[in-house]
Order: sequence, then C-alpha cells, then structure tokens
Amino acid sequence: MISAATQRLLDFLSDKESYPHRPPQVTLVQTHASWVFIAPPFVYKIKKPVSLGFLDFSTLELRHDDCKREVELNRRLAEDVYLGLEPVCEHEGRLHFGGYGAIVEWAVKMRLLDPRYFLQELMKTQSVGSGEMDRIVERLQRFYASQPPLRPDEVRMANEHLRQGTEDNFKTSGRFVGQSLTQNALDAIAHYTRDFFTRQSALLDSRLHDGWIRDCHGDLHLDHIHLSPDAVRIYDCIEFNTDFRCIDVACDIAFLAMDLDFNGRPDLARYVVERFAVLLDDHGIRELMDFYKCYRACVRGKVESLHARAETVAEGEKEESLQLARRYFQLALQYAVAGSKPCVFVFMGKVASGKSALAEALGQETGWGVHSSDRLRKKLAGMPLNQRGSEVERAELYAPAMTQKTYEMLFEQAVASLREGRSVILDATFSKLENRNALKELMAVEGFEVRWIEAYASETVVCERLKERDLDHEVVSDARLEDYKRLSAGYEPPDELPAEKRLCILTDGKIDQVFGALLRDMVVR
Repeated sequence: MISAATQRLLDFLSDKESYPHRPPQVTLVQTHASWVFIAPPFVYKIKKPVSLGFLDFSTLELRHDDCKREVELNRRLAEDVYLGLEPVCEHEGRLHFGGYGAIVEWAVKMRLLDPRYFLQELMKTQSVGSGEMDRIVERLQRFYASQPPLRPDEVRMANEHLRQGTEDNFKTSGRFVGQSLTQNALDAIAHYTRDFFTRQSALLDSRLHDGWIRDCHGDLHLDHIHLSPDAVRIYDCIEFNTDFRCIDVACDIAFLAMDLDFNGRPDLARYVVERFAVLLDDHGIRELMDFYKCYRACVRGKVESLHARAETVAEGEKEESLQLARRYFQLALQYAVAGSKPCVFVFMGKVASGKSALAEALGQETGWGVHSSDRLRKKLAGMPLNQRGSEVERAELYAPAMTQKTYEMLFEQAVASLREGRSVILDATFSKLENRNALKELMAVEGFEVRWIEAYASETVVCERLKERDLDHEVVSDARLEDYKRLSAGYEPPDELPAEKRLCILTDGKIDQVFGALLRDMVVR
C-alpha cells in the first residue's frame, strides 16, 4: 500500500501550484521504479521507495545516491537535458522545493524535450530510414570509443553477471506465468539461453579479452532516443545497477535492434547491426545478436509485467502493460526458436498425427500465422470449413489437381509472409516427395530456411482420434477411421530431409506437455 507520506508527496508534485515556475499543467507518468512529473518546460523524476532485487530505492539516502548517479551518467549522451538535483523539503508542516527545512525527497530535474522527435514517435510517421539510423549509430560509436577501460574485475565478471541476470529474469518472470507468458514459453527461452552459454562459452569469453565490455547505456529503448534536427540525445541510462550497464557493446546494441523488431522495422534492425559491425570492426556481433536480443526482450517483458502490478497504476494502463509484456515475451520466444531471420516451419505427418494441434500451439505462442491445407482446400472449393461433403464431393476435393492447387496457394501465402519479415507455419501432411521438393526449391530461390517437424502417434491413439472426429462438429479435416489405411499407405516418409532440419515428435501424450518438449527441442540449434 502507498503510505500516507508518499501519497502526500505525490499530491504535492501533481499540483502545478507547487512549482516555482507555475507550469500550465502537470502530467504524471510512471515506470516500475519511478514517478515522473512533466511540468513544462521541465521534468521532475523521483524514485519509488521500492526494493526489487535488481535495484534498491528503499531509503532516502539510497534514492539520493541514485539520483546523483543518474545525472552524472546521463550527461554522457544527453548533457543539456539533465539539469541537476532538486530537493523537496518540509518546513512547518508544508512541502516545498529546495531552500530550507528537512529534505523528504530528491528529484532529478530535466529539460522537457520536444515530443515530436522521440524515435518512437518518428517511427509512427514513417519518417525513419537509414539516414536517421546512421546518426544514432555514429553517436553511439563515438560514445563507446570514449568510455575509459573498466577495472579488470568488472570485465572478468561481466559474463557471470550476465548469466545471473538471465537467471534472475527467469525467476522473476515465473511470477507472471499465466498472465504475460506461459510456462512452456518460459522453459523454452530459459533452455535456449542456458544452452547458448554452454555452446558459445568460447565466444563469450573472447569478448572479455578483446575489449568489448564497456560502460554502456544499458537501456536503448526507442523512447530513450531523441532525434531532433540539431542533435541526437540518448537519455535514461541504467544508473541503478552497474552490472546491467557494464556489458558487452553487442548487448547494448541488441536492445535497439530488438526494439526496432518489436516496432515492425526488422529492416532497420538488420541495418543497425551491420553498420555497427563495420564501424566497430566487430564481426562477432552477428553471432551474438539473436542471443542478446532474446535477453533484451525478456527484460522488457519482465519490466512491463512488474509495471502492470504497480499500486498506483490505473487499470487501463495495467492492461496495456500486460499486452506489451506478452508481445515482448512472444518476441523473445521467436528469437529462441527462429532467430532474427524469418523462416518456414512445416508441421507434417500422417492423418491424426497431432500436427495441426502443434502448429496451432506454436502459432499462439509466437504470433506467427498458421496456414492449414485443410482450411485452404475447402476455401478454394467454396465449402464450409466444418462440413464433410459426400463421397463424390470428397473425391473432387481431394483430386490430384485440387491438391496441387492447394499446395501452390499454401506456398504463395508463405512467401507473402516471409517477404514481410514474418516467419510462417504450414500445417499439411506433405505426404508426397514432390510437394516437399517443391517447397525446398522455392525457398532456396527466395532465400529462406525451411524447418520440418514430423508428428507421429501410435496406431491406437490415431484410431481414437479419428473416432472422436465423428463427434466433433468443428473439425475441418475430412479424414475418418475408414480412410486411415488408405491414407497411411500413400504417405511417403521424408527420409530425404537432413537430420538438422527435421524434428520427429511423438504426440501420444497431453498436447501441452508434448508441445513443451517440442519447443525445447526447437530452440537448440
């Protein structure tokens, strides 16, 4: 609960009459750790009296120390924004800014920036391209080069601090399972992260020895970048936790690249990473980017989830934060499963193998579109999805010409999504070698990877599923128990697919457990 003293302070800072310059209005914005009062032409920021594990603002002394660090560190990239500290004092029972009386709180005083030029706003007007990115990249490149060497112990412990940070993320995020992410998604992301630490330990260690650990910004959110015609200002760095700021330069850059992906500009994300690789002469950055972007997306998911639980946040804002958290965790899972480049995930297998259930589960977890041959076939024929036609109608619906047309349309839909930068899920039996080869050849021309997931089940389970279809009026597939032997006989096993591109999954168990196991298999690559 908010204490009476804190509420009194918030009321004081929300009142425009409290400020010596008498602003026309005061607007309160808050994060999980701070209250920010916009009082034009200034902004006043105070720390919440909280301890969240990764930060501790529980006493006035700790908040004062943090405010001093915030001003000092943020002047590196936004010198004219951070004006200094302003005490809030009490005298004879009344609060006021500065001067005399007992200090009850400290505020960071900043200059209010023109909201039109925050990168997040510029993105909405579509006025951001390579030129704007070049200004940001060049400003950051100079900043990284200007940072003095860190102490040997800070460098030596950077990867261990990173590992601890990821584990803390998973522990904290576990509190939000069922709200902003699922247990399966959290387990898969954690599995991907831990596996990367093991497989790429030599690469991570080389970053320490090669001088890539610097005192960075730590929070390159699009809303923290102000791109006015006269200057690039980057504010609100991580001041409360040195371990979160003294990191690999690639990890700092990954936040910007991740947020560009999140805001629908993967083209700019790729451009930024390539520009940094060239300007910094750092080609290891490419191998690290998916890993660090996954980490950064998890951090944002955790932060938005925490914000959704803050006491003084309005209900509408809480729901908005939860929606953002879900999207960030979804993006983290996308990086773990597919990396940054879109690819095709084919869920194939015999009738009633469970492939459709797994395809739908992956679509829900990642947000990728699921394209089903069963649904597409009936749409092409103008038939209701859940209507099983007569024997004559089914003969026409599943004739070779209609099957070929269905797969061709399926491929067209996949290419359209991939060209827009989105991975895609195809749900079809792919029982014929010719259809698999056609997809592989098309994707080779288009330049996209295909990953195959073959679902299978025991004959007992398959027969049970086919019997249940007679009672399910929403089922789209027309295959029934009487079709099982004929359809199985026509299935050509995908033995030609390379092992590294193909996963086989037994679906006899509960779908949630089967899908969880599949996700963990999919993230190891």
